[in-house]
Amino acid sequence: MAVHLSTVETVLEYQVREPTHFCFNLEAAHWPTQSILSERLAVSSNVAVHSFTDPGSGNRFFRFDAQPGPLLVGYKAQVEVYSQQIDEHLPEAPVGQVPDDIFHYLMPSRYCESDVLGSAAQQLFGNEPPGLSRVRTIVEWIHESISYRPGSSNSTTTAQEVFVQRAGVCRDFAHLGIALCRALNIPARLVVGYVWFDEPPQDFHAIFEAWIGDRWVLVDPTGMAPVDRLVRIGTGRDAKDVAFSTFFGAVEMTRKEITVAEADPRGRVPSGKPSVQLAAEGI
Repeated sequence: MAVHLSTVETVLEYQVREPTHFCFNLEAAHWPTQSILSERLAVSSNVAVHSFTDPGSGNRFFRFDAQPGPLLVGYKAQVEVYSQQIDEHLPEAPVGQVPDDIFHYLMPSRYCESDVLGSAAQQLFGNEPPGLSRVRTIVEWIHESISYRPGSSNSTTTAQEVFVQRAGVCRDFAHLGIALCRALNIPARLVVGYVWFDEPPQDFHAIFEAWIGDRWVLVDPTGMAPVDRLVRIGTGRDAKDVAFSTFFGAVEMTRKEITVAEADPRGRVPSGKPSVQLAAEGI
């Protein structure tokens, strides 16, 4: 089993125009493949924060009411991520054998119209051998066919639109992969987290995972970062389940800064990556 150590940090600043309720999902998830060694959440004073964890997904949320004026939200954590080698010959599960708690990941959702893309999925991948190799073929096709182009999509862009316009960002790549998998009766879901990648600026990163061989397998159609290094924040049917910030009121974001630094647990720093201060720090 491989172990990777990451220090992740998010700083968000807002100008609140009217009384507003906020809900955030940016803390590292409680998940079997990662351990939170230390963490600290900081929110502007005079804000009463309520935290809760979704029992089904492990996603962690915190909510609060904010009055007009500046608002600061900061989170910093050190997280160990564990990964194991994947058997590339994992089979697909017949629909009748998909577990009850995973069955809904076969269904179309707000951003992943697997029903609309069904014919395209069959034409492109229907003759591929079923199993993990077919998921890999889908990922490769997206990587080669869709251009990574910041600004080419927005918060309402769906998988079908990405398929037509052939451009998007990481969440669009993931949504398209999810929709194509579901159209082939392969359960799939969105995963959002922190990961270090070469091309700045750092940001939250979206990938997806498919249910193959009685387990979830992470894949990244963008190819921007190794999936076994991702610090998981949120897991859901699509982006509406894992938005890092949801607010009910008039708000302007004035700053969004995300930093990720990686090192292995023995203190060696990977080539070309910033070193990590392992002592706990305040935000």
